[in-house]
Order: sequence, then structure tokens, then C-alpha cells
Amino acid sequence: MFQKNVILAIFLLSSLYCFSQKDTTNVVVKGQKLSSNNIYNPLSPSKAAFYSAVFPGGGQAYNKKYWKVPLAWAAVGIPTYFYLDNNGEYKRYRKAYKLRKRGLIDEFTLEDGTELISLTGLERAQKTLRGNRDLSLLVVIIGYVLQIVEASVNAHLLQFDASDNITVNPTIMSNPIKIEAPSVGFSFKYSF
Repeated sequence: MFQKNVILAIFLLSSLYCFSQKDTTNVVVKGQKLSSNNIYNPLSPSKAAFYSAVFPGGGQAYNKKYWKVPLAWAAVGIPTYFYLDNNGEYKRYRKAYKLRKRGLIDEFTLEDGTELISLTGLERAQKTLRGNRDLSLLVVIIGYVLQIVEASVNAHLLQFDASDNITVNPTIMSNPIKIEAPSVGFSFKYSF
């Protein structure tokens, strides 16, 4: 209980020193007033997400982050390859299992009747390949969704000022309530 109270107190005290960003929708630069269209485009994240949903990597290209396009393709393409490969192998072993259960010759049985893989081996292979196939499909879906989210978040973040004016300076702050115990903290300052 004491640790929770200490963490809550630290959080509350640190929030006293937080400042929000300056509104840049009506900025005057060298005598010219910039309109909000030049600074903030609210449709940009939705366009990036749409382009990524239609074609993987399209949102990254829309954001002009061309180096991320092959990563988006890989995030969707590699697991798709493994899904198709595992699905083909699963069907192959499934067909052999069904033929053997009917008493027919399958691809894993030689002409003299020698079985290269037992019936139990065919069952285990099917189970393993089905699990790998399903896992690959899950990774395809996760990769597809993540590249859409990444494009949208990147479009949001491109609209914020990330200049060198943002600094972090560690400082020692005196606490007027507890004079005998010095407080150590961080001060975040944004200069213009």
C-alpha cells in the first residue's frame, strides 16, 4: 500500500511540471500568416490508413517513408508464403491419410506395400502443419493490421513539430515543504 501511495505521489508531483504544446494553427512567420491547411491536415491519417488497407505499404508511400514499404510487404508477404506452404503440405498429408484409411495406396506407400510414414505419423504431420498454417494466418492478419496502424500513427506524428528546440535538462529542485530532504527531478523545456 505504501508503494502505491509513493508512486501516486510521484506521478501527481511530476504532473505539476508538465506543459502542453503551443497552438500552431495561427502562426505568423515573417509577416505571413500561415493557414491551418499548411500545418494540420485532419484527413491525412485516414488517407494513409486507407491506402495501407487497399495495398500494403501504400500508406507508408503516402507518408513519403519509402524505406518502410519493403518492411510492410515483408510483414504481410513472408507469413503469407508460410501460410500457403503449410496449407499445401497439410492438404498433401491429409489426402494421404484419407487414402490410407480407405485401404488405398498413397504417395507415402511404395509399390511393394512398404509405408514410408505410418498412419500415426500422418496424423501428427497433419496436426503440426495445421497448427503452423493457423499461426501463419494469424501473423498475416497481425502484420496487415500493424502496417495500417503504423501508417496512420506516422501520418499523425508528421503533423507535430519535432525540431531541435525540444530539450531535456536534468535539474535539482528545492522543495519548500521538506527543506531537509532535497528533491531531484527533471525539467522539460520547449524553447522557441
